[in-house]
Amino acid sequence: MALLAPLALLGAAVVGPLIVALYLLKLRREERAVASTFLWQRMVRDVEANAPWQKLRRSLLLLLQLLLMLLLVFALARPFFATQGVSGANLIVIIDHSASMAAVDETPSRLEAAKAQAMQLIDQLPDGGRATIIATGGTLQVPAAATTDRRELRSAIETIHGNNGGGSDLAQALTLAAALAAREADSEVAIISDGNVTLPSDLRMPAPVSYFPIGRSSANVAISAIALQPATAGQTLFVQATNYGEAPVSRRLDVYLDGAIFNAYKLSLDPGREQSIVVEIPAQVQVVEARLDGTDALPLDDRAFAVSTLGDALNVRLVSGGNRFLATGLALLPGVKVTTVPSSTTTFTETVAQVPVTILDGVVPPNLPPGNLLFLGPVRSTDYFSVTGEIEYPAVRPVGGDDPILRNLSLSEVSVLKAARLVTGSWARTVVDSDGTPLLVVGEREGRRIAVLAFDLHNSDLPLQVAFPLLLSNLMNFLAPGSGAEAAQLLPGQPLALQVDAAVSEVRVTRPDGTTVSSTGDQVQIRDGQAIYAGTDGLGVYTVEVYRGSEVLARHRYAVNLFAPNESRIAAQRDLSIAQTSGVQSTVARERDGRQEIWRWVALVALVVLLIEWLVYQRNGLSYLRERWRQRGKAAVKPR
Repeated sequence: MALLAPLALLGAAVVGPLIVALYLLKLRREERAVASTFLWQRMVRDVEANAPWQKLRRSLLLLLQLLLMLLLVFALARPFFATQGVSGANLIVIIDHSASMAAVDETPSRLEAAKAQAMQLIDQLPDGGRATIIATGGTLQVPAAATTDRRELRSAIETIHGNNGGGSDLAQALTLAAALAAREADSEVAIISDGNVTLPSDLRMPAPVSYFPIGRSSANVAISAIALQPATAGQTLFVQATNYGEAPVSRRLDVYLDGAIFNAYKLSLDPGREQSIVVEIPAQVQVVEARLDGTDALPLDDRAFAVSTLGDALNVRLVSGGNRFLATGLALLPGVKVTTVPSSTTTFTETVAQVPVTILDGVVPPNLPPGNLLFLGPVRSTDYFSVTGEIEYPAVRPVGGDDPILRNLSLSEVSVLKAARLVTGSWARTVVDSDGTPLLVVGEREGRRIAVLAFDLHNSDLPLQVAFPLLLSNLMNFLAPGSGAEAAQLLPGQPLALQVDAAVSEVRVTRPDGTTVSSTGDQVQIRDGQAIYAGTDGLGVYTVEVYRGSEVLARHRYAVNLFAPNESRIAAQRDLSIAQTSGVQSTVARERDGRQEIWRWVALVALVVLLIEWLVYQRNGLSYLRERWRQRGKAAVKPR
């Protein structure tokens, strides 16, 4: 134990003798002449006892007053114990609340242990010190900013809950902490985490950084992948489990079909290795759950879900006068159902929920159909682009090789006879151009996705290239991002988006816990032709229903699983390497970095002693009041 203000102890040398002197000094009384001292013997004894410099008699009041004086002086000296912690007057606490912090190797969990550590750091703040609380691991949260109110800080820490999505990237939190620390000279940053985080490489912290590791175990087995695909005789289920621990383990994998147990598989997993199963299941199964039997440090990744997309084909409307190349290419795409209508069609009655994508092959009707649009060889202008002429023998030049539309394909061998000269607005992104004239553009406007291929397929050899079906597949993935087996799997926190039109009256989302949210209650937002629900942090199956009045236009299921190796790999890191302006790299908190002041407890003991001293001083008066109260009670019960 040490003292922050040791000079305060000199107060005992000054105040202590004064208290004793008050008991030695003779009391000054007014002198009066009396006939006899027989009736004043007690007064005479008091006068003799108060003779100056007479030997002190035993006095409980004197002892209590001296003890009170010593306690107050000791509290003013601000005693403290050196502890593992921080000592800055401006404290910035970063609490990791990502999925790995839900591990239960700490009691009751890593997150609760981290919050307890944060409370301890708040208690170590010096008088007048302030703190900022930052919660990271997904969307950045700042529940308390630069406040000296410790109750507010504790309340802000209590409001932090686990977050399954978003990962554990500390870049944004450390950038904010650096900006806050740069404004105060005596600042310090504390990171409370298990260390499974991503750190920025180009950031240098202007204040000392302390890291408080949370977590003791690395043992964890996770379901790392699950997929349910249509097959010839039904559906094919694929499940993979991975051992992220450091020791071999044996676990049982239970598979449930629509809530009923289907089969159990024994897994033997070496450290860092995975094991998978592939099994055929009936076509009518809608939801599959894979569950690891037993327990480990992180229960979140012991369950995974997959939903069936069998029968949920993407309905595509093809407005064309006849195009065998296009019909053949679309027929090669799995999960796509094409309905061909004549090019003379001008009225489209289906809703976006029923037909989300329309391909306009060499035709531009006066009233464009609802939903997302793919124009092939447009013959005239629309509200989205203008056709100002024609170009012959355009050179095909991809603008960016990493564009998702051109993924896994090459257009270098494609030749084009002629194409429309397009002029697009700011909504469009050029994917392929020819000397400044776009040949393929994609983009989003007014809530709908649009793609425009400037040339007719018959005026090029693109349908004869291997790239043609791949280009169609990429365009369908762009135009219908919410369809197919891949789209039915979401990560925690990933918004659920579904295209709707004006005919839709309500969109309902049923969460994994059975609760229902709706667009009528503003939990599901409908804007720009899309229904968006962002509350997908919970793991499990979400069911989306699209209504027109009381009629259900469409029903979709989405599975949200953790599938995050960085979160499932729960071995706590003992140190973090963060560059600081002082040149220090290590952030491990040392045992004597912080201090725990105890002057408040000493002051509380002094208050108790003061109360006792007052009771002793007033004991005669209290005895008199107690006797009067007792006599009054007897008089009240006296029989008449």
